Amino acid sequence: MGHRKQHAPKHGSLAYLPRGRASHPNGRIRYWPEVKDGPVLLGFAGYKAGMSYGVIVEGTQRSPNFGKEIACPVTILETPPLIVCAVRAYSKDGNKLKTLTEVWAGSLPKDFERLKGAPKEINTSEGLKKIEENLEKIAEFRVLAATQPRLTGVPKKKPDIMEIKVGGADIKKQFYFLHEILGKTVKAEEVFKDGQFIDTISVSKGKGWQGVVRRWHVAVLQHKSNKTKRGIATLGPWVPPRVLYTVPRSGQMGYHQRTEFNKQILKIGKDGNEVTPKGGFLRYGPVRNTYIMLKGSVAGPAKRLIKLRYASKPPKTLSVRPPQISYISLESPQGV
Repeated sequence: MGHRKQHAPKHGSLAYLPRGRASHPNGRIRYWPEVKDGPVLLGFAGYKAGMSYGVIVEGTQRSPNFGKEIACPVTILETPPLIVCAVRAYSKDGNKLKTLTEVWAGSLPKDFERLKGAPKEINTSEGLKKIEENLEKIAEFRVLAATQPRLTGVPKKKPDIMEIKVGGADIKKQFYFLHEILGKTVKAEEVFKDGQFIDTISVSKGKGWQGVVRRWHVAVLQHKSNKTKRGIATLGPWVPPRVLYTVPRSGQMGYHQRTEFNKQILKIGKDGNEVTPKGGFLRYGPVRNTYIMLKGSVAGPAKRLIKLRYASKPPKTLSVRPPQISYISLESPQGV
């Protein structure tokens, strides 16, 4: 009998190559979904405080645990109100969007002096008038919203700017909606609701340069192997005479942008003491503002900016009713 070939599936996913470091610690949203209701902002932003666990009543009818209490991990994001600092209008140029104009709010907080892109001379009324005269040319509106890190446990003063698309209704209604919120603050409960499914966009925790065993989960060779155990057995064939991109190699691990789809909002709370564990979250501290409790984990370390977006591929069968939360752990993460 001939030798039977051993089945050895590929270790690791090639879907995210090249695994280089992200260009910026804040993720970038490249797609915005369409919504029927509106007008409404399609995104928000918050800072990751940490994780805990809770007991909720399973609401999925096809689940074997339907109606029963189950334990699940939760992520707490601190989400102070965003300041709508500018409105940006886009027109269509073929299949692409082209910036038509943008209007900044007249009175901005002092921390905006730390930003390079904020204009020094602002004429809000003239800019809004120009937009109103060219409404037929506008394809979509987006706002420039700024976070308020001073209100959180993040040790920084400079606000993070995020561009958020306005969805729902027609262009005219969107313009009047933006006219009202320009220069004002928007809260998380005005954008999302309990039980809703959203997408999270963030940059994962950096782990530096790692070898192939940790980076690609290849098998550790036997102890009599030549030269190394924590490496690959072969770099590939003689032909073609080069190392293929599919061959696992050492390199950067972590600090990659990742989008996670359909994270359910368990609760949007106003009192951070409801979820802050004894002694505060590790490397973050107490939650002082409005918070969003998500089911499951979110990529990134504590203090990392997490961008939230309306679900681009919302589940059709899962319930969006607010889940019933029986218990949230407030035990000290350090065992004190």
